[in-house]
Amino acid sequence: MTSFAHVHYPSEHPGVVRAERAAQSLKQAAHGFNATRASASLLLAAIVAALLVVASQVIDTWTEGHLLAAWIVMWAVAFASLALLATPAKRASAALRVGLRRWNAARKQAAEDAQLWQLALTDARVMADISRAMSADAVRDIKAYY
Repeated sequence: MTSFAHVHYPSEHPGVVRAERAAQSLKQAAHGFNATRASASLLLAAIVAALLVVASQVIDTWTEGHLLAAWIVMWAVAFASLALLATPAKRASAALRVGLRRWNAARKQAAEDAQLWQLALTDARVMADISRAMSADAVRDIKAYY
């Protein structure tokens, strides 16, 4: 007599399923990520930390009797700096990101221009195309001037 054993094996590993779900949730969380806000927050945290270090150094020079007043002053400096420097830090961070983007685009354009020029030095057809384009630009500039 013959008997069959039907064993069911899962087609997916539970650990892989959990990892895929975690990756999907991280991808969804990163979709709402604002890089300007994050870099501004990081810059603000660095500035506040530097101010707190300075306040701590000032507190260390005071005597023990003024320790409570020193801590109050230090936290007042912390909260005031958070309130006053949040907007400038965000603006500085956004300006820095825009500047870096423009610099990177200009650098790429310069590299492409240099590569095209090297090609034009070896190929007369490309040099003729560049010459015609420059002539057309000059004519357009003259027409725009008058």
